[in-house]
Amino acid sequence: MKLLHLGDLHLGRSLAEFDLIEDQRYILEQVLKIIEEQAIDAVLIAGDVYDKSVPSEAATNLLDWFLCSLAKKNVDTYLISGNHDSDDRLNYGSRLFENSRIFISSIFDGRLAKYTIKKNDEEADIWLLPFVKASQVRHFYEDAEINSYEDAVRAILDNAVIDESRSNILVAHQFVAGKSERPALGGSESLGTQSVGLVEMIGANLFDKFDYVALGHIHSPQQVGRKEVRYSGSPLKYSLSEVNNEKSVPVITINDKKTEVELVPLKPLRDMRHIKGKFSELLDAKNISDTNDYIYATLTDEDFINDAMSIFQQTYPYTVKIDYDNSRTRGAEQVNVTAFTASKSFSELIGDFYKMMYKTEITDEEMEIMRDVAREAGALK
Repeated sequence: MKLLHLGDLHLGRSLAEFDLIEDQRYILEQVLKIIEEQAIDAVLIAGDVYDKSVPSEAATNLLDWFLCSLAKKNVDTYLISGNHDSDDRLNYGSRLFENSRIFISSIFDGRLAKYTIKKNDEEADIWLLPFVKASQVRHFYEDAEINSYEDAVRAILDNAVIDESRSNILVAHQFVAGKSERPALGGSESLGTQSVGLVEMIGANLFDKFDYVALGHIHSPQQVGRKEVRYSGSPLKYSLSEVNNEKSVPVITINDKKTEVELVPLKPLRDMRHIKGKFSELLDAKNISDTNDYIYATLTDEDFINDAMSIFQQTYPYTVKIDYDNSRTRGAEQVNVTAFTASKSFSELIGDFYKMMYKTEITDEEMEIMRDVAREAGALK
């Protein structure tokens, strides 16, 4: 039995002024080709299907096309929500989609959804865990002590009847770390001390009962702890920090509970590159290549170049950003922002920001609302 693992599609995303719908369709066409060539039996989509909770028309049309294409290939599709998705919007039509073997779990209803897939003599149980917060899970398990994301996921798994003699596959969207290391971030995620995008870190050991764990949320493809617990990564590079990532899709072969993982590379319509040097050197004809790539340019000129972006885009039309690395910018980097924020309380930071934005002091009621939101997100105890 062969499964293909996708995650973090972020349909509808853009890079600065550039709409990525064309790039996203191009990469999904490659995925469809891999499905055909590898004779894939099921596709696992591990959340962040959309980039925004209210997706654009182009994004919803692209997902519609992709799901219809999967249905035509007679593969099972198992899809969960991520923290970027709207649970309700992603859930729309899910019962109807099951007639086309498209199974969507976007709203946690107190149980870990399970489906069984059969291929000849091989069977596997597919478990779907949409993105959850502690407050959502606490509602269903009132006797359990649930104060964190890890507590919430543990409670869900403890209440699921998992037959470990069978092949068990979990699709989940959380920030998962191994015993001694954190996963390498792609850069498209915001970083906190113990969280990414306000999603708290949980331990990979929670998933020891599963033969393969298809994770979403981190954009760099990688295993977490053991090779069977894996982030597929986003299919496209969504930030400068991902410029050196090799994007791929994991193809999982299951044979009598033995799991093998093959990473099949993906080639984008336009790559992302970071070029650095003096303005004149970067635009010298002998140094120019791949002009249709997305370009981040760092200029080392000491003087500011007037209208640099429009000049650069005459050669590299998909230039995303231009910044500078010179004596002045390096001097500015010496300011210790971490030390500054560490010396301030949550209330002081929020109050300063509020005053900067609205030119007035935040009220006690507004501050309490901000504290409630921070506690809900796991950013404040």
